[in-house]
Amino acid sequence: MKLRLSSYLFGMFLLIAYLPMAEAHTFGAHGMGLTAGFAHPFFGIDHVLAMIAVGMWASQLGGKSIVIAPLAFVIVMAGSAYLGALGVALPELEPAIACSVLVLGLLIAFAVRVSTLTSVCLVGLFAVFHGLAHGLELPQTATPMFYAVGFVSATVMLHGAGIAMGISARHVSYLFRLGGSLIALTGLFLLATT
Repeated sequence: MKLRLSSYLFGMFLLIAYLPMAEAHTFGAHGMGLTAGFAHPFFGIDHVLAMIAVGMWASQLGGKSIVIAPLAFVIVMAGSAYLGALGVALPELEPAIACSVLVLGLLIAFAVRVSTLTSVCLVGLFAVFHGLAHGLELPQTATPMFYAVGFVSATVMLHGAGIAMGISARHVSYLFRLGGSLIALTGLFLLATT
């Protein structure tokens, strides 16, 4: 049963990986609020894979990290989105986001184990990039608060999917190596094309 669930979840991961290679942060946010905000992350493979990877890596780390690392990501991302909405920006934001996908994939593929504090700091750094990208788009929407609630909810859901994949694959280590490698390769491709 566990192997069947692992296979199913891994199949879902592969399906998500075939989403259009468009980046969620380049076309602007042309929505009205909650629904547009929720849908926005799913249109960019960079955000989808980074969020799933945060959940997978957190499940791989286990212990407190399984909750604290994704939660830290969400909190830092929301704060960074607010700063982005105020106009704060970083140069080379898209390459930084692509690097986050690459690094998270490598952390999973190589089963890198760090302390909870280190995992929080690392995913927090990545959350800054993702949050700023979302925040820079917030002023374009009619209802920025609802849009923010939407993309934060989608992020939490993607973290949950990654955690579920990681938990179901705990006893099948090659799935972590394969999944992490695919994520890292996609991050490398995104980095090369930004």
